[in-house]
Amino acid sequence: MSERCIAQERLETTGFNYTLSLINGKYKMTILYTLMEFGVVRFNEMKKYIGEISYKTLSSTLKELEADQLVNRKEYPQIPPKVEYSLTERGKSLIPILDGMCEWGDQHRLP
Repeated sequence: MSERCIAQERLETTGFNYTLSLINGKYKMTILYTLMEFGVVRFNEMKKYIGEISYKTLSSTLKELEADQLVNRKEYPQIPPKVEYSLTERGKSLIPILDGMCEWGDQHRLP
């Protein structure tokens, strides 16, 4: 078996880079974690849970996650408007990664 040579490789062709392109962003992982933990979540509930995120940032980040087919948005035709978010099947496939991050944090958290 020949050894891989970094000079002949490119990060952008890796699965790691593709995954990172979907979850990279200040709040994407936080939103995915929130949906993993609570299932179906309304916009204002998520805003309150996350805390420091602005309404604009939450809205645009949810739109990006929806465009990447990781998050499902369900709007109900009522007044006041009701919108719920949940993980798609594709988003749910990230749960083992999120669980692994949670376990690592529990094991390596500094006192």
